[in-house]
Amino acid sequence: MHKHELPPLSLYIHIPWCVKKCPYCDFNSHKQTGDLPEEQYIEQLIRDFEKDKNLLQNHSIQSIFFGGGTPSLLSVASIEKLLIYLNKNTSLTADCEITLEANPGTVDEKKFAGFCKAGINRLSIGIQSFSNQSLIDLGRIHDGKQALSAYEIARKAGFNNINLDLMFGLPNQSIASALHDLKQAINLDPEHISWYQLTIETNTYFYKFPPPLPEDDLLWTMQTEGQKLLKHSGYHQYEISAYAKTNLQCRHNINYWTFGDYLGIGAGAHSKITQNDNIIRQWKYKQPNDYLDPEKSFTAGKSIIPEKDLPLEFLLNTLRLIDGVDYALFEKRTGLPLHIIEKSIANAEQKQLLCKNRLQATPQGLQFLNDLLQLFQ
Repeated sequence: MHKHELPPLSLYIHIPWCVKKCPYCDFNSHKQTGDLPEEQYIEQLIRDFEKDKNLLQNHSIQSIFFGGGTPSLLSVASIEKLLIYLNKNTSLTADCEITLEANPGTVDEKKFAGFCKAGINRLSIGIQSFSNQSLIDLGRIHDGKQALSAYEIARKAGFNNINLDLMFGLPNQSIASALHDLKQAINLDPEHISWYQLTIETNTYFYKFPPPLPEDDLLWTMQTEGQKLLKHSGYHQYEISAYAKTNLQCRHNINYWTFGDYLGIGAGAHSKITQNDNIIRQWKYKQPNDYLDPEKSFTAGKSIIPEKDLPLEFLLNTLRLIDGVDYALFEKRTGLPLHIIEKSIANAEQKQLLCKNRLQATPQGLQFLNDLLQLFQ
């Protein structure tokens, strides 16, 4: 591996609690019981960051993402304290994108205005659907009216960069109802829409008790008709499930998808850091009680990504991007010469899964992404 420059850097902050665990959710989230130990948790996040600060190598942070769980459960004071600390103790780029995930069932005007004033400049609202029946089926704590209200409150609070999370392929969903959901989202005119198919993950309630999901041909029609609708409405698809107005793509997620570096703090958070020409992954203790335990180290594990695994790790991310990446980025991010994957590239081009002269999946390659990735294993 040859020496390479440090990639861009993002910070991910995990908030592990939510009001209720959704039956499809396989994220590290835990149902809130009683009062949140948020003051203690913020102190631990600060300690966690202090311990890992050397990994940043004096590199500026270009984006921060509060994910969960439900970060909007936290008080404005907690978010503000953490952002003040980060501003004082590390270098943030002047245009640092700072996103907070919010659940429509946990918002009020005063809180959103407070988040905006504290420095959150991008909001991601987990709508999932506007249909009351679909929301019940998904185990969500909000209804369609609250979903609309959360968006209006966010706008009134001063947010001018909002993402709406929306799913399709819901239990018993028809093509018409899936497109109706999408039209309602588009009519609100957010800057960004994350629109993705409900998938059944292991370790979820839905995995044990599968709901009646639409057939594959219905899912295909939902997806293709929805994509046409989004395109016609001015939303450019830049990743498999991400659509944005011009120049309003999520910079934090683009950094993941272009194999940038990120530091993760909080229960169960993961990091990928380039250090001394190695690429290191590390992860934190998942259970909030372990993370809050002052006797325990925050880090549950750490490993160097073996050189043989780097090409696939890189492509698992970059091939999700609709426009892909140029060949030079492969060498820049992995430190490996392109020729080690040239045979696989030629094979993928021959099968019409990869475009010529660029690491970019063809429309067919995007449709059969797992088949494409297998060629690089």
